Amino acid sequence: MAHAHKLEILRGLIKFKSNTQKIWGVLVLLTIVTSVEVVLGIIKPEALSGHFLGMKILNWIFIILTLVKAYYITWDFMHMRDETPALRRMVVWTTIFLILYLLFILLQEGGYIQEVYTSGYLKRDF
Repeated sequence: MAHAHKLEILRGLIKFKSNTQKIWGVLVLLTIVTSVEVVLGIIKPEALSGHFLGMKILNWIFIILTLVKAYYITWDFMHMRDETPALRRMVVWTTIFLILYLLFILLQEGGYIQEVYTSGYLKRDF
């Protein structure tokens, strides 16, 4: 059972006539996002040096742009858009669970390392 792929990106804002045009469109979109990341990484504007939720605003921008790229790579290049909603949910929920689990582990280990350094048990400068 063959079905046509949806030939649009950015929630239907940009539409294409063929799959080849869509691939080039997504490539251009990902290139623009990557270029913004590279320029921000080189320039490091002082206006984005403030902190929000314990991390620099610039780092939050990098994380958000990376998630945008991951979304479009998965959604368009891996054809998740054309899959059934159940498969899409399964992939997304599993990924969210694994990310939350990784964050939990990182926070636990970070707390342990902070405790070790503040208690004075270990005096090393890595």
